[in-house]
Amino acid sequence: MNIALIADDNKKELMAQFCIAYCGILCRHTLCATYATGNYVSDATGLEIESYLSGEAGGTEQIASRVSFNEIDLVFYFRGTDSEKSASEAELALLRLCDIHNIPLATNIATAEVLVTALDAGSLDWRELVNPRSDYNLKKKKK
Repeated sequence: MNIALIADDNKKELMAQFCIAYCGILCRHTLCATYATGNYVSDATGLEIESYLSGEAGGTEQIASRVSFNEIDLVFYFRGTDSEKSASEAELALLRLCDIHNIPLATNIATAEVLVTALDAGSLDWRELVNPRSDYNLKKKKK
């Protein structure tokens, strides 16, 4: 599965800890992330992560674009909880696109743990059927 990782500045350490805890599960999937999050997590875990631009420079939009083409199967987006900072248009667009395309999305550690354990148990395998770039659908086209 294709998994996107995004973490606001004050949540990067939490994202790294989450990925350390579930490294055995995450290493079996394809990971992408915004630039700083990807580097932070990769340095902490050794996981191979495709990094996009930083969130402020368009990385969130790049991930949202992949979501809009149904190329992402799961999003872990640990959002900051600073009440003075409102969500950007890019962040809101990403959340909306996950809703439109039925992409499982975790915005906090509790939901992320539920989703990663579901991923490990095979409960998210239905994403393989709806993702046009999944191994399942690519093999089907070759026949």
